Amino acid sequence: MRSDTINILFLGDIVGRPGRRAVQKYISSLENNKPDFIIANVENASHGFGLTQKNYNELLSYGIDVFTSGNHIWDKREIFNYINEADKLIRPINYPEGTKGRGWGVFEKNGIKYGVINVLGRTFMSLIESPWAILEETIAKIKEETPIIIIDIHAEATAEKICMAKYYAQMGVTGIFGTHTHVQTADETIYSNGCGYITDLGFCGDINGVIGMDYEVSVKRLITSIPDRLDVADSGEAQVNGVIITVNYFTGQTENIKRINEKIIISEENSIMKG
Repeated sequence: MRSDTINILFLGDIVGRPGRRAVQKYISSLENNKPDFIIANVENASHGFGLTQKNYNELLSYGIDVFTSGNHIWDKREIFNYINEADKLIRPINYPEGTKGRGWGVFEKNGIKYGVINVLGRTFMSLIESPWAILEETIAKIKEETPIIIIDIHAEATAEKICMAKYYAQMGVTGIFGTHTHVQTADETIYSNGCGYITDLGFCGDINGVIGMDYEVSVKRLITSIPDRLDVADSGEAQVNGVIITVNYFTGQTENIKRINEKIIISEENSIMKG
């Protein structure tokens, strides 16, 4: 790696304990080639829904630098007790004024500043404030401090993610990455102005369930239309999805993007297999 570049790893939605364990093992396996900065989406990190303070602290200990989230961040009620003090956690920026927590931040590590923004889409999602104007304002604010700006677009619709990415890429954003669907897309690219993009990062969690949740319950819900309580799948086999980008820290432009899709075998002996 050149002296003017850094590597940023962004991991897709972490789902429950299997996702946390898989991420821990994956990051540990990078010890000799650890990225300069690690971001992860954690809205499903605590038993598939929300984030407890205990799990927030646990994930911090793995070496993750910033956590993004989404519409499920409020599912564990204790979030309201600690989100204002959780300085590495951001929630979608387009919740109404006065909502607890913050939607963006500038985070410094080893003398380099990283701007990170979390935004929620509106197509097929709960009603939420428009993200368009507030994103423009926030990008301008961050550019006063650093050219490195990463956006997590937590949204359902592919077209909405692509439209937003193309629009904000014109403003010199470093990377725009989609989350929420838990299914990794194969469209990673770098726009001509140096903005890295993928429609969905995928997820980190059990590989044999349904987007991280138990298969039997998931299929029963579809067949019967009765909303049984979903539970996190835990077969002992997991996956880690995300991207790693190489960024010129003077210009903030992405020079390379690589999709991450690793299989993690979690056993009693804490072994790891990647493939």
